[in-house]
Amino acid sequence: MARPKPAILFIFITLFLDVFGIGVIVPVLPKLVEQMQGNNLQAATHSVGWLGALYALMQFVFSPILGSLSDRFGRRPVILMSLFGSGIDYLVLAWAPTIGWLYLARIVSGITAANFSAASAYIADVTPPEKRAAGFGMIGAAFGLGFIAGPAIGGLLGTYGLRMPFLVAAGITLLNWLYGAFVLPESLAPENRRAFTWSSAHPIKALTALGRWPIVMGLAWTYFLTMLAGNIYQSLWVLYTGERYQWDSKMVGWSLALVGVMAAIVQGGLAGRILKVIGEKRGVYVGLLAMAVAMACYGSATQGWMIFGIILIGSLAGIGSPATQSMISQAVPPDEQGAVQGALNSLNSISGVLAPLIWTAMFSWAIAPERSMKIPGLPFYGAAVVSLLAAGLAWRAFRMGKGAGDR
Repeated sequence: MARPKPAILFIFITLFLDVFGIGVIVPVLPKLVEQMQGNNLQAATHSVGWLGALYALMQFVFSPILGSLSDRFGRRPVILMSLFGSGIDYLVLAWAPTIGWLYLARIVSGITAANFSAASAYIADVTPPEKRAAGFGMIGAAFGLGFIAGPAIGGLLGTYGLRMPFLVAAGITLLNWLYGAFVLPESLAPENRRAFTWSSAHPIKALTALGRWPIVMGLAWTYFLTMLAGNIYQSLWVLYTGERYQWDSKMVGWSLALVGVMAAIVQGGLAGRILKVIGEKRGVYVGLLAMAVAMACYGSATQGWMIFGIILIGSLAGIGSPATQSMISQAVPPDEQGAVQGALNSLNSISGVLAPLIWTAMFSWAIAPERSMKIPGLPFYGAAVVSLLAAGLAWRAFRMGKGAGDR
């Protein structure tokens, strides 16, 4: 088994390049859908919502399957298989002639994107319990750095054609797969592997199995609501900023790049240090309250330049998720990390199914032509409320865990 530091570096680079490929297409996919639907914003809003929901539904179904397969065969083959599938899928997106092909491609994308459960289990394999919050923070940093480069480059490439970013994403992802085939070591020791069973891979049973650990179940629902609120970015950011501030793909790219910079700073370096001082329990609260404040501010911002200041405030939300994942991973045995991380990824996927439908429907209602008073920020107010509910669930989970969060 690889030593922790090199292993985390490998998985960090793998996730960075994987997220970069996703980030490249963020500024252009909604605009491509709008173009395919005759530049009808409301129709495009609904289609973007359903495309996002379908993508997340596939993640929900396949995350526990891939997580359990990684408990049986190891993390490496699952990660590499998923990366290769993602690269091929981007090529399909690049040449999709109709919106029906986009739906097919998002199905494949959702299946292959379920590899994050194996990647999260990889982190749990190679880091000691007391350092897992920092380890999971590195995943957030990889996401952040990927979204620094991805949306910014995607926005620039989009000026040369809406399909160009998909081709770049395909090339980057396939290079990432090739890189991993040579250098990514296996992290799961043979003695920690377990037999694959369909009961552990069933998405509903995988979720109900979390009930064996009361604090895990409680924090899992906190994690779910956190993801439901956080998914508003990918569901609505392009449409919201385009409608309210008339941003083009370049401005969208730069704003998401700043989100990535701050995520990399907070989750890549500050999260571990902050959590060491205040503890993981308080870290969950700070992260969720920062998210609630940021969401309310996004909904209230009347000028586009305000968004950049709010992003700085909202970056503190980045300490909540690694704290939550660390506490969950410490409560379960080594041979069930893959299944549990798969269950968490399924919850993330459920939030990904619901978020595009909820936030885009709310946005469409709020900006409808027949509405005398339009409230485009309404979905962000809703996300703020969801963040506060997540904080309430965390408080209840800590009481049930009898102080398990005071680390």
